Order: sequence, then C-alpha cells, then structure tokens
Amino acid sequence: MAVKTTKTAAEEQLPTREEAEAAFALALDARQGRVRAALDKLASDPPQVLILEGGSVEERFSVALWHAARLNCPDPQPPCLHCPSCLQIGASLFQDLYILDGREGSIKIETVRELRTILGEAPRGDGKRVVILAEAQSLGVEAANALLKSLEEPRPSVCFLLLAPQRERLLPTLVSRGWVVTLAWPEADTPSTPELRQWEDALADFIGSGQGWFDRTSAKGAVDAALARRIVLSVQKAQAAVLARRNGGPLGERLAVLPDAGHLHVNDLLAQCQESLDYTVSPPLVLNWLATRLHLAYRHARLRAARGTA
Repeated sequence: MAVKTTKTAAEEQLPTREEAEAAFALALDARQGRVRAALDKLASDPPQVLILEGGSVEERFSVALWHAARLNCPDPQPPCLHCPSCLQIGASLFQDLYILDGREGSIKIETVRELRTILGEAPRGDGKRVVILAEAQSLGVEAANALLKSLEEPRPSVCFLLLAPQRERLLPTLVSRGWVVTLAWPEADTPSTPELRQWEDALADFIGSGQGWFDRTSAKGAVDAALARRIVLSVQKAQAAVLARRNGGPLGERLAVLPDAGHLHVNDLLAQCQESLDYTVSPPLVLNWLATRLHLAYRHARLRAARGTA
C-alpha cells in the first residue's frame, strides 16, 4: 500500500465545489458541532499528533479532511470550502495532504518509511502539511514503531491525524503523544444504506435459521474490510438499541432473546472481530465466524426459554 500523495491543480483539473464539499458533508453535520468547535480552538497552535476517535469510519475521515482544510485555507474564517486549497483537500488532491489508508488493509512499514522521506521537506504551500492515517489501528507493530521514530523529531510544519474507533485500539505510546478529540458516537437509530440493510437482513435471517449467509459471503469480491466493519458496527448498534429498549430492527429482534450473559458474550465476539479485521484476517472469514456464533447464542437462548416454559 503506497502513500497517497496528492497532485497540484496544474496536474489535475480543479474539482467543482459540489464535488469537493461532498467530502466535508459528514463533518458539517450538526452532530459534530462540538468537534468542529474543539478543532477551531486547536487550529492556532495545532498539536503535532491529533487522534480522532468515535463516530463512524466515514465521519472520522470527513472530519480529518475538514481539519486539513481548516489548517490550510487562507480565508479569514477558515475553512471557506470554496478556495482552491479547500476544493483540492476535499477531493484529496492537495499538494500538502498525504493519506495512509488503512480502511481496506494494514498500513505497512514500507509505507511509513516512504512517508518519512517526505517529512523532512518544507510544505509546498503556506499552511501545514497534513498526514492522515485512516483507521490507524491497522498499523502493524513495525509500522507503528517506525511512525513513532518520526514523531520523536519535532516537526512544527506537520500535523499527523490518527483516526481510530477508540484510542484504546492504538499503541499506548502513540496515544501518549497525541491530543484526543472524540466525535459523536453513531446513534443506534441512524438509518443504514440500502446495501448495508440487505446484509443486516441476511445476517438476521441466518441468526434465526442458520441458512443463506455463506452463499452471500462466498461470492468473489462480495465483502471487503470496510463492509465487514460496517456490518460489525450494525450488530453493535442493534445491541445498543435492544439494551436501551428501543427498536433495533431485524438484528435487534434476534439479539433481544439473549440473556444478560449472552449480551456480554456478544460484546466479546464483536471485539474479537474488530481486532481480527485490524490484523487483516479475511473479512468473509471474520463475518462467517461472527454469524455462526451469533446463531449458536440465539439457538441456545431459545432452547433455554423453551425449557423454562415447558
């Protein structure tokens, strides 16, 4: 996985405002108003390492781009979202923006080493050089240690943005060097996309019947790491809804039959799935493992309930 360097406007046609603003849409949501206010306060003297936790994968990345625009926009009240810098950042084309993308796989040590050769250079523009590590929990141990070496050297012109679901998913030595900003956590009743809803329905059917799931996951290219993480998050949201006595949809109906001990077991299952995806275990394998154990937990709970009423 190579470092994604951006191109100048001379090399790429400047994106339209609508195209670029789409990347900032989640960051501009009212739910993240507190986060934007916190980043505004940090912008005058930004920390070299900023950790963005909470929210969803997409929200963390959108907020990271918004902060990069905030640090590089020349407008008196940045980000204006319509100057060349903002437009280029929104389209990931900015000359001082570097993205190490762990959303679909691990971030390798070679990628971090490639980045280190760039960091010694001064930014090409008047703002900050921003390095986004999307889903930084995907850093391998060697890559994380290589990154630490870069962080040991003061680089006032560079800002590292480490994105992760929770700070605990990162090496403690990385967290100790950073300033943490927590996004609004996903709401249990946030509607799913049509594609994700199909997967949620299929998983709910499998939990109840034990049939049909493996046909979906075995199709070539059907599941990548990003989709697998969204499905795991769907189970988390459904469980949160059940525990709060709200409607958790089809998945919530299946999870609602579990006893308290069963929900603790589901928490452990989901944590293991997240860790496995961080270490690049095959996404279909992770989802099949989760689906099978949720089916067994559901069946066991139903059997216990039947014996109790017999």
